[in-house]
Amino acid sequence: MKTIPITLYILIALCIPACTQSQDTKRSRPVGDGCEGCEAIVEYGKKTLTPTDTLPDYHKSGPKMIVSGTIYQNDGKTPAKDVILYIYHTDQKGYYSTRGDETGWAKRHGYIRGWIKTGADGKYTFYTLKPAPYPGESIPAHIHPVIKEPGIQEYWIDEYLFQGDPLLTQAERNQQKQRGGSGIITLTRNKQGILICKRDIVLGKNIPGY
Repeated sequence: MKTIPITLYILIALCIPACTQSQDTKRSRPVGDGCEGCEAIVEYGKKTLTPTDTLPDYHKSGPKMIVSGTIYQNDGKTPAKDVILYIYHTDQKGYYSTRGDETGWAKRHGYIRGWIKTGADGKYTFYTLKPAPYPGESIPAHIHPVIKEPGIQEYWIDEYLFQGDPLLTQAERNQQKQRGGSGIITLTRNKQGILICKRDIVLGKNIPGY
């Protein structure tokens, strides 16, 4: 039976912590400038993520909407695989409504939320109802998105906003930072009368520290 030289044991002992630290750092490289609530992107539990998700409000009364697009790598051309997109928004009265049994960030984000994970083609789709704006405020209706890509800490991108929203003023447009690309989307209707829209996302675009 061959024995391993003591010097090799020492080298292995020194390498393991260093290698582990390097891998951990790579997995969670921080970007952006703060992302309160982004931790919710891991709150999908045992759910198997796919490129399509139907949010819990879709079968309720309201303007049905299908949002789709492609998530690209930072070059804006190559489809990005294994990217998680987390979305949440208000109900038809403008509230982040809850059911009473929420835990974690669902207590603030409400139950109308979903998770998507892209395949090799980078495409994503989610079904939901068009959200209402906050009651009594001048903030336009919107959908909150958070991105988690392999090797990068989760970060938020520009909210989904809707062309034609009377609250989407020029001043509001000027405040958009184009994170991930423009979040202002145009709604049309398909043959079934459902609102449809498209938004492509570019990973890291205009994200500080990316």
